[in-house]
Amino acid sequence: MFSFITETLLPVLILLLMGWLFFRIKWLNESFVEAGSKLVFNVTLPALLFLSISQADFAHAANFPLIGVGIAGTLIMCALLVLTARMTVTPYQARGVVVQGGFRANMGIIGLAYCANTYGPEGLAAASVYLGCITILFNILSVIVLNFYQTGHRSVSKQIKGITKNPLIISIVVALPFSYYSWTLPDAILKTGEYVSQLTLPLALICTGASLQFRSFSADWFNITLSTVSKCILYPALMVGLAYLAGFTGMSLGIVLLLSIAPTAAASYVMVRNMGGDHRLAASIIAVSTLVSLPVTALAFGTLTALNLV
Repeated sequence: MFSFITETLLPVLILLLMGWLFFRIKWLNESFVEAGSKLVFNVTLPALLFLSISQADFAHAANFPLIGVGIAGTLIMCALLVLTARMTVTPYQARGVVVQGGFRANMGIIGLAYCANTYGPEGLAAASVYLGCITILFNILSVIVLNFYQTGHRSVSKQIKGITKNPLIISIVVALPFSYYSWTLPDAILKTGEYVSQLTLPLALICTGASLQFRSFSADWFNITLSTVSKCILYPALMVGLAYLAGFTGMSLGIVLLLSIAPTAAASYVMVRNMGGDHRLAASIIAVSTLVSLPVTALAFGTLTALNLV
């Protein structure tokens, strides 16, 4: 357990710190961060999601009852966060960032790494299909809440347009038939896609780290704490509880835990930045949730293992 946490989370933390340092010593500037964020959002992250889902064996990996639990739990958590943010979060424009940060897990990078290290290829395939379906929901909910709390972005038509044009959603929808029908890609396209997708983790995290504002933590401490506690404790607890009540144990329950307990997704920062939100708050939530998630993940998985549930 300790080894896969150190091999997965510590490199992420190092990349965040590298981005922060490079920006402070002026090796990176705002133009690079903006261009890099757009590249991740529009190209590299969609490529990563497409490849991880399209290469999975849908017929064997799909677990529709488990996906149903994931959808229900995510909707419940998002609704609870919206109600809580309405009563407690200021300024108004920060509410969408806090809500998104509280449920949107980094399943595509850290979550998949957890599952692959713990359960091997079988777990990776099952996690990829689950991830594909839940990530669509993540993006739909994120577009809605971020648009709603941005001044002048409340119209339903704009929300629908934002969802249908979202590159992450498009890549997932396109990938599902490849997985279901076991369609294969030409070797040249597959290899190119792998090269492009490999840019996602380092580029996204370096751009995120470059935008970290440690001095703003004190001003935003409540918003950061609310998102972090929700993401690292409440959301995975809700998901695991619902999955257990639905009768899931073993690898299925472990996948739910490992995907939901991953820290706030780097994609949440990219989406906030592209939609004109408070991207520095988003970056702070990612950084703090990443730090907090390491001991919480070890404790949670160790507890379920001791109870012979995973």
